[in-house]
Amino acid sequence: MSPEYLIAAIVVAVLVVLLELLVLRTGLFRRRAYWLSLGIVFAFQVPVDGWLTKLSAPIVQYADWAILGVRAPWDIPVEDFLFSFAMVTATLVLWEASRIREDAR
Repeated sequence: MSPEYLIAAIVVAVLVVLLELLVLRTGLFRRRAYWLSLGIVFAFQVPVDGWLTKLSAPIVQYADWAILGVRAPWDIPVEDFLFSFAMVTATLVLWEASRIREDAR
């Protein structure tokens, strides 16, 4: 079977980047505040996601065939970081595009 979760995570991350770079062009990726925000998100994601996915007592389990199998740190599937990036970035890009549209009125 194919690593479905990995494929989905890569697809959504690429789509969000393309949405920003080719469609909305808010300039989000050029802002230090954006990258600091991602750092804060990941700083909170690591302990929470690590607790949820730890192999010694998982609360959330992934099918072995659905993920790449690379886990770091604390047994977090790397795919979780791609989805987190996509969710946070999509939210901020759409928020910023909305603000820009509102300012233009």
